[in-house]
Amino acid sequence: MSEIYQPANEVEIAQYVYDCYQASRPIEISTLNTKPIGRSIQCSQTLDLRKNSGIMEYAPEELYIKVKAGTPLLEILEALKKNKQTLGFEPVNLGYLYSGKSNFGSVAGTVSCNLSGPRRFKAGALRDHLLGFTAINGKGESIQSGGTVVKNVTGYDLCKLLSGSFGTLTVLTELSVKVLPKPETSKTLIINNPHVKTALEYLGKSLSSSIDPSGGVFYPDSFEKHFSFNDLIHKGALIGIRVEGPTNSVDQRIKRLSKELDLLENEYSVLNVEQSNIFWKKTKNLEVFSNTEKNLLRVVVPVSETLNFLQKLKNVDLSYFLDWGGSLIWLELNDISIKILNEIKDITKDHNGYFTIIKVEEDMKASADIFTIDPIKYKISEKIKKSFDPKRIFNPGKMYTGI
Repeated sequence: MSEIYQPANEVEIAQYVYDCYQASRPIEISTLNTKPIGRSIQCSQTLDLRKNSGIMEYAPEELYIKVKAGTPLLEILEALKKNKQTLGFEPVNLGYLYSGKSNFGSVAGTVSCNLSGPRRFKAGALRDHLLGFTAINGKGESIQSGGTVVKNVTGYDLCKLLSGSFGTLTVLTELSVKVLPKPETSKTLIINNPHVKTALEYLGKSLSSSIDPSGGVFYPDSFEKHFSFNDLIHKGALIGIRVEGPTNSVDQRIKRLSKELDLLENEYSVLNVEQSNIFWKKTKNLEVFSNTEKNLLRVVVPVSETLNFLQKLKNVDLSYFLDWGGSLIWLELNDISIKILNEIKDITKDHNGYFTIIKVEEDMKASADIFTIDPIKYKISEKIKKSFDPKRIFNPGKMYTGI
């Protein structure tokens, strides 16, 4: 069992990392251990950041919040809620997937995974909302980048680089994140029983429409048991298109969209604010896969490739739903093997996409390729890793073998 160290501040974190660097001791970086994505790694040391927690600055009028890296994301969301603000990237709560109950985890863990919710195509990815950070590199040195306003772009690309690095480059200690006003109201247009091909056509028209939707999802009929609403009068497959803003504007835009799509009255329904919020909470938090014992893959391809991608998986025992207007595919696989994973990886590459294994059987986590990467990008990643963490002491091998 590895030795667990829980520092309370940046100075203690830096000293600990420096000592591990001098001794060439690899470190597993953890916060609230709620997002076990990535390859299995063996380290004699575990750096747990949960005590380095708390909101440092919150300026509602300036639209930013500065926090310590171990701060629970729920604490941040509750603080923003008091000022009718939120995080625009719509953070994903993976607690349901892994334990069957809510657990957002920490802000550093969320940034490290760069997971964004259904609003991604409208508001941008999580990395686009990270304004600045302070971190400790692999030598125990403190580094800073960015600021607290969007116009301060010093090191802005560095923020994007660390987002999604899964703790393999630095130990984050402080983060500044952009916040946005919470939409006044939210309603969802539900289109009933479409085939996936028709669904992608509807989603494409909706996302390119001037009605400016903030969510577009397709659920095949196998998921109908998860959605029971008073306003949802049909069974089977469904499309959900979210529209947000002032109440009058939302009602008018939904009405206009139904006309643009030439929908008959018996082909659609509208979820009110409460039901709409529940629908999208279930979607962004993957509650349809709550506590699943099966394997889950996250695949991103251009929308134009989605249908062909799915057709090539007809012989694979799986279920799926589509988010981000059709470009994000959540695949739940009943059976898994290295052979099946390699087939899906090759098909994903053929369709100009990439995948991440979100949940997989434990005995495969050490051998399976959790992320797709081509040889050129692998070489670039090696050089980036060396520049931040020359002795490879941070989460070695978590993303790719040898990095």
